[in-house]
Amino acid sequence: MMHKKLISKFRTARLPLTTFGAAFLLVMTLAVSSPAFAKYASFVMDAETGKVLHSVNADTKNYPASLTKMMTLFMLFEAIEQKKVSLKTRMHVSRRATWQPPSRLGLKRGSTITVEDAIYALVTKSANDVATVVAEALGGTEWEFAKEMTNRARQIGMKNTTFKNASGLPNRGQLSTARDMAHLGNELWKRFPQYYGYFKTQKWQYNGRTYGNHNKLMKDYDGMDGIKTGYIRASGFNLVSSVRRGDHRLIGVVFGGKTSKHRNGVMEKILDQAFYKVDPQMMAEYKKNKASEQAQVAQAVASKRTSTAWGVQVGAYASIKTARVQAKAAIKRAPSYLTGAQTKVVPLKNGNKKVYRARVVGVEKREAYRACKALKRLHQPCMVFRDKTQVAMNRS
Repeated sequence: MMHKKLISKFRTARLPLTTFGAAFLLVMTLAVSSPAFAKYASFVMDAETGKVLHSVNADTKNYPASLTKMMTLFMLFEAIEQKKVSLKTRMHVSRRATWQPPSRLGLKRGSTITVEDAIYALVTKSANDVATVVAEALGGTEWEFAKEMTNRARQIGMKNTTFKNASGLPNRGQLSTARDMAHLGNELWKRFPQYYGYFKTQKWQYNGRTYGNHNKLMKDYDGMDGIKTGYIRASGFNLVSSVRRGDHRLIGVVFGGKTSKHRNGVMEKILDQAFYKVDPQMMAEYKKNKASEQAQVAQAVASKRTSTAWGVQVGAYASIKTARVQAKAAIKRAPSYLTGAQTKVVPLKNGNKKVYRARVVGVEKREAYRACKALKRLHQPCMVFRDKTQVAMNRS
């Protein structure tokens, strides 16, 4: 309907055919690539029973973006099981693979990469060049491999999914749904428990560089152990997550997040709600324990700050610069007691003049006294004091 209105407007304007065609293509390109056209969808299922615990636009077709690589990995795991390749098999890097846009590993034409490194690259870096390498190794061409991906997806129950490439790079025909992606996430966990652990990878090193996992919720949401993020402008920010708490494992999907932070917030919310549905008592206990842990951590931090609310003063000087230099020098002269402490310059009005006290703060009482003793042996004036501002802050 929107397309017809656009065509009607251009015709009414009586633009020349060539101008109309170019303008129409431009508008349609923007329509496809604009985040405003990303469709929101979310879905949560119980991994053990298949019970649907949350569903919004679950069967609406969307661009999966790099969630596509979950299917690429599914095909690769099957190939390993069928002994077509092993984790040590080296796959050839073609010129076409090196042409893939970011995110990529930056592989060189004619080089090779092992199957295991390819798995890590897809899980952490979400490397598009590596996705092409895998596709060509298993399917001959990426186009043929994408057809095999689609056929296999249909066989395992992903009825509304079509793949056109192995990476998730923009393609109008590459579509999936939140329900299908949840099903794929569940199949990866159930069918390949020996390989599923790769999705837990937080960091991976390759050729002297370290690559971190794009899924930041693995650190922030208890029990999350995978599996994949995705983003292109036409899809927004996508995420499939697998989470285990107690005796329950849930698979959650979010399509069309406005930002990665927004997407993660939505994921946390729908997973919490789903866990309350399957086991409210467990979640109540979990929240209680979590609050207790947070209180203990806060208390430990406050206790640490109070214990280190001591310092040493090593003189008062006419300029800030001199005071700062003397404070830094004190740390170097008594490193056994002051390493890790901070310098602090405190002004003091002495009659009509202002002097600046050189201090080193953030140490324990015992260390402060020992530091002063060591400094005095080096003929450095020194006095111990308690940092009252720090004590007051901890009490507030």
